[in-house]
Amino acid sequence: MKTIQNNWKNYVFEFLSIFVGVSLAFAMSNWGENRREARAETKILTEIKNGLQLDLSDVEQNIMGHNKGVETCHYFRQLIEDPNADQDSAAIHYFYLLRDFISIQNKSGYESLKSKGLGLVKNDSLRLEIISLYDFYYEIIEKLEESYDEMQFNKNYYLEINNLLAEYMDFDEKGDLIRINHPKNLTTKEKKKLLSYLWRIEGNRKYVLKYYDLMKGKLNHLIQSIDENT
Repeated sequence: MKTIQNNWKNYVFEFLSIFVGVSLAFAMSNWGENRREARAETKILTEIKNGLQLDLSDVEQNIMGHNKGVETCHYFRQLIEDPNADQDSAAIHYFYLLRDFISIQNKSGYESLKSKGLGLVKNDSLRLEIISLYDFYYEIIEKLEESYDEMQFNKNYYLEINNLLAEYMDFDEKGDLIRINHPKNLTTKEKKKLLSYLWRIEGNRKYVLKYYDLMKGKLNHLIQSIDENT
């Protein structure tokens, strides 16, 4: 009888030992996997953050360029209307008047995240914030800058504006534009046409500037969110 009891105790002990051992191994495996995923998440979020900081710098450059374009519209209105307007700075203003921009986006971190699975980012709010920035806001600004017809200033206005102002342009011996004189011989129709172009250009630049202000807020907020989660 004692032998049976001893054998039963041995079986129970062995079973518990195996159960505890398997449970510990499983727990250690899960712990290790969770640590690997946490490290991978931190690495990708850091990569995304670094890309966002570069994007923020590019956004600032485009904002500065569009603001310069708005100032240039004001300048040319004055040049058209006022014979005493500063004419020597017209060349640099003309350069900025019709300048187009592209949207530079550093997406390598986001592409890495998508390849590993968006679920790698455990925080639901943070994951949604990342997706909305890259798949919505970035796509809109790219379309505005590069494919929206209203924003293609050089394509839409260069030939017409150049034809109206070419008569009043002075060039140096190297062929560089150095001055645009007051266009005193423009007809009323030509002047109104030129002013309408300036009005349209300024309005579209102000429109995209509002979107850039929104994007700056999104970029800064996402950078802050990543800092809070890493």
